[in-house]
Amino acid sequence: MERWYRIAAGIDRLSDALGRGVSWLVLVMVLVGAGNALARYLGRFLGTNLSSNAYLELQWYLFSLVFLLAAGYALGHDAHVRVDVIYGRLGPRARAWIDVLGGLFLLLPFCGLALWVSWPSVYNSWRVLEDSPDPGGLPRYPIKSVLLVAFAWVAVQGVSQVIKSIAVLRGDRPEEPPEPEAHL
Repeated sequence: MERWYRIAAGIDRLSDALGRGVSWLVLVMVLVGAGNALARYLGRFLGTNLSSNAYLELQWYLFSLVFLLAAGYALGHDAHVRVDVIYGRLGPRARAWIDVLGGLFLLLPFCGLALWVSWPSVYNSWRVLEDSPDPGGLPRYPIKSVLLVAFAWVAVQGVSQVIKSIAVLRGDRPEEPPEPEAHL
């Protein structure tokens, strides 16, 4: 089990690094949004159009990247949405059982389904090198690819969570892990 726990720790380190990297995209997103707003108002003042659809699309591309790529980080830090009316009142072993069963029978199959359903759209987008329907917009095929990366990464992080929960059930790891440091 120790080898599996080292694998889970490696996944967690990669997830933390990805989460820290993605957090910088929030700043970029705010700067692009502010720049676009400034360009619109300055363009009105100068009587010309300084804004573009590319800026608008870049904003939602960045938001999509943050949302999708931070999902694995959120899962690893237990920062995801959870209805814990019952879960929060249970002991560590009962929570570990719920995490193992939920990971194996809900999370991982859902990620597999999402990958399977997303693949044709991503493939077709790359096949035709899909562009934005708006004039001056950005290509769509790269951002659609992030769907596959994101769901694959959530699945990998889910495997890490299952490994750690099994370790709690086996008594190989402390039942109450220390609170994770928030990096985002």
